[in-house]
Parts: sequence; structure tokens; C-alpha cells
Amino acid sequence: MIESKVIHEITPLMGKDVLYIAERRKKEFTYPIHNHKVFELNFVEHAPGVRRIVGDSSEVISDYDLVLITGPDLEHVWEQNVCCSEDIHEITVHFDIDFSDDSIFGRNPFRSLQRMMHEAQKGLCFPMDAIMKVYPMLCTLSTIKDGFYAFQQFLSILYELSLCPGARTLATSSFAKVDVASDSRRVLKVKKYINAHYRDEIRLADVASLAGMSSSAFSRFFKLHTGRNLSDYIIELRLGYASRMLVDSTHSIAEIGYGCGFNNLSNFNRIFRKKKGCSPSEFRENYHKTRIIV
Repeated sequence: MIESKVIHEITPLMGKDVLYIAERRKKEFTYPIHNHKVFELNFVEHAPGVRRIVGDSSEVISDYDLVLITGPDLEHVWEQNVCCSEDIHEITVHFDIDFSDDSIFGRNPFRSLQRMMHEAQKGLCFPMDAIMKVYPMLCTLSTIKDGFYAFQQFLSILYELSLCPGARTLATSSFAKVDVASDSRRVLKVKKYINAHYRDEIRLADVASLAGMSSSAFSRFFKLHTGRNLSDYIIELRLGYASRMLVDSTHSIAEIGYGCGFNNLSNFNRIFRKKKGCSPSEFRENYHKTRIIV
């Protein structure tokens, strides 16, 4: 195994603190890839060309970027990349709030918040409409001196975001080590089967039989419930596991490809490049480039 080079950040939140708010104006991003136990909402303005890495997701951002991360082991970083902005505006909020079913946030008025916090274990990126809706509250958050009112405004930000459509997850479930829930017992049964057999050949007819449906009926049913067809879902799962192994192990590219269910190396390389924008070896090299040993 490769020695871990991800910084496990100890955030300034202490004891009974709830929020840590940091607002910065700067010319570059220098902090290395990291994770932390507490949750994070990160807003970036005027930084086109910055590369945002969250788990196995790597994207170049535009003028505005807002991401919520609730996975304690989910690595993330904003890299300078090709950004030439002289006035980068960043607001980072670390928060430690119990959103479990046993807390007040397990009650009915907070259901949308709970769903969002669960989704954000993979990193959740918000569309421009959502960003603009909370922009005034975000930009004044650091000026509120009273802790209660700061918390009240931040909770309003989270709530408004939880109601906005169009947010999308970033890391794959398998990379982020997140169990995927489902509102359908049949879909959940199929997902558990695929997760246990992703290294093997998985046939549509066998999976449909497991759900007690014909192949054609199951295909429509699965896409309706997941938004993806079966083959795309399997490929995403395999790529998530492969990406995690590229980061965490010293296995060869071929070993990882075959070990994650791809039938040959060229097929693995082709699909990986198509979905991730780089080859498996480039992904491994670039990922480790952003890390330092601590």
C-alpha cells in the first residue's frame, strides 16, 4: 500500500463550537489535498480555470463554484491550475452539526436538509441559480458577530440549497465509500448484487431475473429509478473502485483493470479516459502530485 499523503486537517472548531467561517481575498490556491471530520461548504468566486478535485471527480471551474462536502474521508482540493485571477474570493464554512435521525434535524421540517447532507457525502456541487439564491447570505455571513444569528443565517443557507433543484454529486459512491440507498427494494437488491459481483461479468437477464422482471421491463424500471441504464451504472461503480485502487494501492494498471471487472487493458484505458478525461496512469500520477506527506 502507498503511504497516505492526504492531509487529515484538524479544523479550528473546538469543543462546543458549531461554525468556523473563513472569508479570504487572494491570488492563488496553495493548500494541498485534504479531508477532515467536520462538514464543509466552500464557495469560490472569480477563479475561472481553477481545478476542483473531490474524490475521483476532477473539474475545471468557472466564475462561481459552491460545493458541500460531508464525507469525513473524502479528499478534496482547489488547485490553481490555469487560473490567472488577481481577486479570488473564497468563503469556507466548517460546521459540526448532528443531522442524525435522533437529533432535531430528524424531524419532518428538515427532511430536505437530511437528504442533502446524505448526498453530500460524495460532494455536492450546486448550479448557478442556487448559488445566486444564497449569495447575499453567504457574503454577509462572516460579518455577523452574534453566534446564534450566524448559525441561524447559515442554517437558512443550507435549507435554501436543499430546496434548489439541479445539484449534482461529484465523487462516485464506490470511491467515496458511501452506501447507496434506494426507495425501491428491488433496485436496492440489484445494487447490492452488483456491488458484490462487480468484478465478474454481469448479464442483464440475470439481474432482471433477480428483480423478478423481464429484461426490457427491468431496463426501463432501473433507468426510471436511477437515471442511468444498467451498463452505465456498472461502469461507474467499477471506475470508482478502480480510481480508489489507483490512489490507495501499488497494483499495476492491468491488475486494477482486471480486478475491477474490465475484460482487457485497452478497454479499461479507453473507458477510463472517456469518463475521467485522462488515462489511469495519468490519474494516479496527477492525484499523487497534489499530495504531501505529513
